Parts: sequence; structure tokens; C-alpha cells
Amino acid sequence: MALVLGVLFSGCSGRGGSYEEPRGSRSWARVIKQELQTLGYRNWIVIGDAAFPLHSRPGVRTIFIEDEIPVVLQEILKELERVQNVKPRIYLARELAEIPNDRAPGITSYRRTVEAALRGYPSREMEFRSLSLLLEDNANKFTVVVFKTSTALPYAGIFIELDSGYWDPESESEMRDRIEKKLRIEST
Repeated sequence: MALVLGVLFSGCSGRGGSYEEPRGSRSWARVIKQELQTLGYRNWIVIGDAAFPLHSRPGVRTIFIEDEIPVVLQEILKELERVQNVKPRIYLARELAEIPNDRAPGITSYRRTVEAALRGYPSREMEFRSLSLLLEDNANKFTVVVFKTSTALPYAGIFIELDSGYWDPESESEMRDRIEKKLRIEST
């Protein structure tokens, strides 16, 4: 109960909030479920590594989870499939693919584990700095939930932009074209 209340209070404070998951607890899966039920398109989820910064910006909530990124990613994707009102657009840092295992032991295994955790979901690569700037810009307008994990590997974070689960860009474009055409006909 304290975990849920901590998340609720941090989300309602009007400032960036945070909550630390009790060690050894797996109740974070409930928190993910609760958080994702309130998010919609244009919101962001970050599954950050242990060094991911705590943001003080309003609109950014940070929840500390004592588990690894691939495990948290699997739970988030499972919950997104369940709610079906949003779909994930997944971004990985371009730098992740360039890090050699001798400089960051375990990174090769981590990349394979993340690929398996994605379960066929496509991912896009962007430079980490670009992803950070994109996240900061969106945090000015939309809620960003950061699940900060215990993963200690460079550029390991996963950024997820939420898109509508029942209305795609192609449908939006077609509708806009029809409206434009209708307006042109009406104005003649």
C-alpha cells in the first residue's frame, strides 16, 4: 500500500516526483500497471539504467525498481498489450550497439536479452543526446514516467513514446485529406 501511495503522491505533487521500490520486492509490476492505465498517446516511458538522472522538471515521475531493464521492459510491453489504448514506439540509444564487451562487461549479453525482451517489437536508434533532448521537450507538455532500474551498463536505457493504439498515422492522414478536400469543395 505504501508503494502505491508513494507513486500517487509523487504524481500529484505538481513537481517531478520519485519513489523507491523496497529491495527484493516485485510489487513494481502493480505500479507499472497503475501508471500505464493513466497514460495516453504522446506520453513517454523511460526504462533507465542505474545512472539515469533524477529529473526535477514538472511532469516527470521517477520510480526506482530494483530489477534489470529487460525484465521491466517485458512487464511494460505485457501491460501495453493488455490495455490496447496505446502502442509503443521504442527507441534505443545508437551508442549501445557500438560499445565493446571488453569496455563494458556484459553489454553483448544485455543486447541479446533486450532483443529477446522486445519480442518482435521494432525499435529505432537515435543518439542518446537526441533522445534526452526529445524527452526534455516532451516533458514540458506531457507526462514522462521513468522507471529507474539497477542495470549498470552504459547507454542501456530504453525510451518508449506512446502512440494511439486504435488510430494510426495513415488513418489520420487520410481523414485530414478528406477534410481538406471537403473544405476546398465548400469554398468554391
